[in-house]
Amino acid sequence: MCGISGEARFDGRPPDAAAVTRMTEAMRSRGPDDEGLCADDWVILGHRRLTIIDLSDSGGQPMVRDDLGLALVFNGCVYNYPELREELRNAGYEFHSTSDTEVILVAYAHWGERFVDHLVGMFAIGLVDRNRRRLVLARDRLGIKPLYLAETPGRLRFASTLPALLRAGDVDTGIDPVALHHYLSWHSIVPAPRTVLRGVRKLPPATVRVIEADGRSREQVYWQPDYVREPADAGMDAADWRAAIGDALRTAVRRRLVADVPVGVLLSGGLDSSLIVALLAEAGQEHLRTFSIGFDSRGDESGDEFHYSDLVARAYDTDHHRIRLADDDLAPAVRRAVLAMTEPMGSHDVVAFHLLSEQVARHVKVAQSGQGADEVFAGYGYHQPLTGAPRHGAAETFAAAFFDRDHDELRAIVGPAYTLEHDASRDLLTEHLAAPGAQTALDAVLRLDTHLMLPDDPVKRVDSMSMAWGLEVRTPFLDQDLVTLAAHCPPEHKVAQGGKGVLKEVAREVLPAEVIDRPKGYFPVPALRNVDGPVRELVAEALQAPVARERGLFRPEYVARLLAEPDRAEAAAGSNKLWQLGLLELWLQTHDIR
Repeated sequence: MCGISGEARFDGRPPDAAAVTRMTEAMRSRGPDDEGLCADDWVILGHRRLTIIDLSDSGGQPMVRDDLGLALVFNGCVYNYPELREELRNAGYEFHSTSDTEVILVAYAHWGERFVDHLVGMFAIGLVDRNRRRLVLARDRLGIKPLYLAETPGRLRFASTLPALLRAGDVDTGIDPVALHHYLSWHSIVPAPRTVLRGVRKLPPATVRVIEADGRSREQVYWQPDYVREPADAGMDAADWRAAIGDALRTAVRRRLVADVPVGVLLSGGLDSSLIVALLAEAGQEHLRTFSIGFDSRGDESGDEFHYSDLVARAYDTDHHRIRLADDDLAPAVRRAVLAMTEPMGSHDVVAFHLLSEQVARHVKVAQSGQGADEVFAGYGYHQPLTGAPRHGAAETFAAAFFDRDHDELRAIVGPAYTLEHDASRDLLTEHLAAPGAQTALDAVLRLDTHLMLPDDPVKRVDSMSMAWGLEVRTPFLDQDLVTLAAHCPPEHKVAQGGKGVLKEVAREVLPAEVIDRPKGYFPVPALRNVDGPVRELVAEALQAPVARERGLFRPEYVARLLAEPDRAEAAAGSNKLWQLGLLELWLQTHDIR
């Protein structure tokens, strides 16, 4: 787990080593253990290292193999690297380290651009093929590891974070109106390839981009499971699916134990993280370190789920760390979390993840987490109405349950310079849901959730907040084989029992019923959900700042109405419209974007 950066020039000028150094330094928290730089005549690679596998200098990056004509920077973890290493050694290759980094490099030497097909894990890769004079960029199947791009005539830069690209300079920081439309429609999600800034894009998940030394480039999507029923699975009943999903999840959890340092678990007390703890215990992990966080309660709304996390910790005798924070801790934490955000993220639990990661990083460098289960196994409330919706009605049903604002409301609140005539968010939604390869309306929405929305909400949130403290978080529910299997699973098994039915049946083999059948919870942060107290003051200050008024993202009368009547700020799925607006301005101001 690291931070990577680089610059390629196509105009005959030498790449800017100082700019790459600034990008690399901006990602020190992602890789506090070491740094490196290597240069060719047209491309420079930069790296910050967090030592997880092969703790020696032999695993350092950028990794160069002169005999193969290759140089590489890599962020992530390849869980099947021991098996690949053995396969490649049998094919005649030598290795000079025990790292997964070198396995990637040799895999490219052996399989060329199809090397990604053989990698099981999370990764963002920048590889220089010196013999062919090309730069190869790649991102893992579910977009767990980020890769940001800034392109100008004659130059391409890439980095693990958007703020690192800003540190290099010469970035168009104007607001992208289409991205703003997505942000305000979809709980602050801006799907790849866009970001909220015009001059920065993201390499989409499951994509390889090849850039030649003359600037020509091409992209290829290398993985996309179909959400259809497979003929080979026609005879499977609910018990068969429970067994298959259980086996795949057990494999996913075991895969993510690959490390030369201890691995902990972020234990919220919900079904997903509790199931990970149970399966790790089942696999023989003893004295597992688990971590939970809680905040002050507000009225009838609890600020923690310690009852459930304590129950699981006792059941499996974990070394459990319970972290409680007061509202007074929250406002300063919001500012630090916003600084750590690689993009503006309006989810209420992003600050909780930041605070939790800070504490967890004091004990372990690697932790497993339950992110992704709701998207893969239909765990959200808006999935339920889709079970009876016709295939052609998926967009209408989903939009009614999920959108924070419709297009007409957006036109009434966004400043004139950013107003779109067309409904960009609805258009993208309709296009994605209508694409072939999804059998039912729910199949289409689960595909949308998993492959378009998820990389830019829970996945990005966890990566940004954990890596701010040099903590690597692994997500078993986003294992590529488990996701493929779930895509083929009949949706009625997933949406059963109020959502995640097949997963709950797997859990009944190892977890107490009280954890499985409890009401669904979220990371509870009442002060953020309600935007009150010091948090409200912070939001008001950001939205009323001179730079915000000059930028003119939102119509002043709308901002004033939300500030005056906060009860009108509730949006879909419990999100808060005032927090969305304030968070965006806080992020822009924190990163000095004008």
